[in-house]
Amino acid sequence: MKNIKKIITVALIGLFSVGAAGCNMIEKTDEAIKKSPVAKFNNETITRGQLDEKMADYIAEIKKQYGENYVNNAEAKETLLSQKKQVLEQMINEKIIYKKASEKNLTATDEEISKKIDEFKKDMDEEILKNLYGFKEGYNDPEFKEYIKSNITLEKLINEETKDLKVEDKEIQDYYNSNQNKFTEKPNRYNVARIVVNTEDEAKKVKERIEKGEDFAKIAKEVSIDTSSKDKGGDLGFLEYNDTNYGSNFMINVMGLKEGAISNPFQDTTGWNVVKMIKKEEYPVKKLETVKDEIKKTLLEQKKSQKFNEIFSKWKEEAKVKYYEKNLI
Repeated sequence: MKNIKKIITVALIGLFSVGAAGCNMIEKTDEAIKKSPVAKFNNETITRGQLDEKMADYIAEIKKQYGENYVNNAEAKETLLSQKKQVLEQMINEKIIYKKASEKNLTATDEEISKKIDEFKKDMDEEILKNLYGFKEGYNDPEFKEYIKSNITLEKLINEETKDLKVEDKEIQDYYNSNQNKFTEKPNRYNVARIVVNTEDEAKKVKERIEKGEDFAKIAKEVSIDTSSKDKGGDLGFLEYNDTNYGSNFMINVMGLKEGAISNPFQDTTGWNVVKMIKKEEYPVKKLETVKDEIKKTLLEQKKSQKFNEIFSKWKEEAKVKYYEKNLI
């Protein structure tokens, strides 16, 4: 399924929890299978047929890859079961959201849906919507309209449930003080080289060799297990402070080094590192007044997400969802 079709996922990350259960299917006719429940909650029932309809494209891909008898293939069955659980959870979440929104008169109106679609038309070519995201009828595709409706409804519900949240000036100041790198006039950059080895003892020996005067680049070419950089003497080029290709522990150890300095050995997901700071490009930090609104928005969104997830978890618990896992496949 295309990511854009994954309905009601914003702010609901981490709520996936499929329980054990259910009843065995008694009848094996296609009609009976379609009518068999896969989940019940809040006087609602989601059937196997409804779930399979949501997953039609994905099931077609599975059949194409594994053939019509895909259910007899262990790998295909496991892959399909995992995906079905995720989509089922999305369907349950969506129904709970719509139920609560209806109770509070917050369901997206036709006017709101049309307005949002008009915004999409300005920003996205219809062919992209059809070919990249799989909405075959473009802006008039019923699935696309449902996607818009669900997200507007969710946004309205989140705003209503979190309307009393505030961000204090002290919170803004503390965030600003703790995240200076985020507010520089240009992103800070660090030209670093590294040597990666398998153990702490090997890293300590590398550090000792460097301290005795051996060339960092020479040692990197000789012992580093980082195949992407060892032939360049360990040189990684310039990295920005928030480079997602490297873990936070790596960047924390890098940013505190002075030019020409060598780090103590430290571990990350690649192994044990010894890092050299070749050159630093650091820029002045913007004044708090110029980024205050940005920080306030960030903190408010974090608070809203946390509170709504807590509220939704309670709604989910109250719904008393019963799963029929044996009916999924």
